[in-house]
Amino acid sequence: MKIKFGYKYAATIALSATMAFGAITPVWADGSPAAVTMAIGKVPITNSSYFELKQIHVLPDQSGKIATFTITIHNEGSSELQFIDYWARLKSKSGNQFSARLLPADKDKNRVAPGSTTDLTFYATVNPSTNLQDLVVQFIKWDFSQTNFERVLGEVAVPENYTDVVPSEGTGTISIGGVEVRASIKKFVSNKNEKYHVPTVYLTLENVGSHAVTVPAYLFSIRTQDGLLYPLEAKGIKDLKINPKESKEIQLSGSIPVAVAADAWQLAIADTIADLKLNVAVANFQLPAVSSQEGGSIGKEYSFTNKSGVYTAQLGGLHRLPWEDQDLLTADLVLSNKGDESLPIPKLSGYFLLDDAVKIDAKLIQTAKVIGLGAGTSVNLQLAGKLPYTYEFSHVKLVLQENEGDEPATGTETTSTTTTDVLEFSTQAELQAVPLIGLGESYSSTDVGRKAKYAVRSVSTYEDKTSIMYSAMVEVTNLEKRFTNATKLVANFRSPDGTVFPASVAEVKNKISPSGKGLLNVWAPVPKGFSTENMNLLLGEAVTEGKLSEGDKAVADSYVNPVAYTLPAEITKVADTLTNVDLFPYTISINKIGTSIEDKVFTLKFNYELTKEKLTEINTEGHNLLLVFEDGGGIKRFERRFDFKDFDVFNGESTGDEDTKMRLGKRENFKISIPDEGLIFNTKFLQKYTLSVYDEFQGQRKLVASQKADWFITTD
Repeated sequence: MKIKFGYKYAATIALSATMAFGAITPVWADGSPAAVTMAIGKVPITNSSYFELKQIHVLPDQSGKIATFTITIHNEGSSELQFIDYWARLKSKSGNQFSARLLPADKDKNRVAPGSTTDLTFYATVNPSTNLQDLVVQFIKWDFSQTNFERVLGEVAVPENYTDVVPSEGTGTISIGGVEVRASIKKFVSNKNEKYHVPTVYLTLENVGSHAVTVPAYLFSIRTQDGLLYPLEAKGIKDLKINPKESKEIQLSGSIPVAVAADAWQLAIADTIADLKLNVAVANFQLPAVSSQEGGSIGKEYSFTNKSGVYTAQLGGLHRLPWEDQDLLTADLVLSNKGDESLPIPKLSGYFLLDDAVKIDAKLIQTAKVIGLGAGTSVNLQLAGKLPYTYEFSHVKLVLQENEGDEPATGTETTSTTTTDVLEFSTQAELQAVPLIGLGESYSSTDVGRKAKYAVRSVSTYEDKTSIMYSAMVEVTNLEKRFTNATKLVANFRSPDGTVFPASVAEVKNKISPSGKGLLNVWAPVPKGFSTENMNLLLGEAVTEGKLSEGDKAVADSYVNPVAYTLPAEITKVADTLTNVDLFPYTISINKIGTSIEDKVFTLKFNYELTKEKLTEINTEGHNLLLVFEDGGGIKRFERRFDFKDFDVFNGESTGDEDTKMRLGKRENFKISIPDEGLIFNTKFLQKYTLSVYDEFQGQRKLVASQKADWFITTD
């Protein structure tokens, strides 16, 4: 005869059979045993009808073991067949009888129409020592002419070489509401930590019927070689509907103590019969060999799983960055959810292994303000560790781990944490160069809640007699739809020969409006005579104790997401008039400049207009507008400072305001008066004077504009 079975590598094969009371022992055509799940045997009912033992399982239960078996009634006759006239019994080969009952869903299946088939599933409690090969299914017909009112039609004994386990590369068939669904194991992954194996099984279900099915709330378990069962959590099975010719994948995850041998595991699928408070076996699959988690490389995507689902991780780059008298080793990761359901962000950690010998502990930093991963979304993560800046290595491995904490025991406040290695990224290549932003270009941060654009606006050199202060003005544009604080940054100036000057950042204290701008003044002292030509500005997001730095008291201990900027050439030309002098974000114009000497008091008088670019926030601490008056013959010289922080009080166009501080707006006849008793006697020696505007910062200055004028004559 020919029997067709559901393994994806199988075809219809010829079997020979040995019949004993209707029992069939399947063998291959060459005589070798066929240890596969298939129809076990059949028993005739009439010349045109027969019973077929389709499948049989034994499942451990609290009271012992539960045996379930499914029979198929084939009615190939021309009249209806009533099952009420027949029954099936379960017994052991040694003669023990077990009471078999129909599952509630099959109790009303009493009639089999001509030319059709009907499946019936029975269950029975068997002895704890009973194995699958010990069982025999007996078929009877009720016959009141017999002494015991029944006539045995035949029986099917489970062969010694029979198994109810689908091979690891096979495809089993599950009946859901009478619709055939093919099931197979796509992949089996297992990680391990100090306490548990963490297995994940990828089960594929394909509807080969003609009607849609909804997958029941099956119970999934790992069954060990010793018969122990460990439950698995099914991801995405609730109300899972599979249309005809459609396939769906289910992810099954759990934990098994490490003391359990991790070999010859099986996937057991059971169904819960709520009315009976009973679990009955549906199918068993031999799990394939564990799919190894390959060592990852930069730019490629790799997946790992936990109890919540499947995650995809990609290593974007490894960087070595300056940090005071050490170096930072940082890794940029993208964690993605490519599934159809949201996932929580796992608790990850990791470490670097240099040349397979030196371990560098790393802290994980999440820069985006998100609490989960929606379907098809991703989040950027970084890991950072420190090492001596003089240490050299040729090979680096990043080990990504997941931390899982247990609930504290009753009466205690401590928790325990298990750590699982989930992925390894390794590279022999040199570390990636920090992304370089060209002249006039900007860099945009796309992290949710912190979207912003960064660009270098200008550079300046401030000098005194012994040193210089090198400064860059960084413009931050808020790309969010809400007012936000500017992200705290760590900055370094880096020369072409690798010399690094740690820089300070004057942070914007006010929130920046949507589409508004903030100006960050970045500066560092540089030895006088050291060339700043071709110097880069290295910026990164400040990190404190594994989180982005926030608040006035936060002190950065590392930084992530580094970007280097090509710095523009410094504008060193000094304007020869005091019109539209740029002190960004301020602009000042000074005109109608005049001098006078009266009652032994020297007075410098002028009109000014001071304006500010709108929607721009800046920290002006340490910045002054410095006016320097110098007589050409050296007879008179003075300086007057105006603090930037005093500018933002608008004076309008009032001429009566005698405030000695400069304010935003227009001002006429602004006076600077200085007592000088002897100046009147030196007027014949006075030559043209120069009025200069300096941008002063931290006590050092830069000349931006100078204008010469005649004494006692008012300029235009």
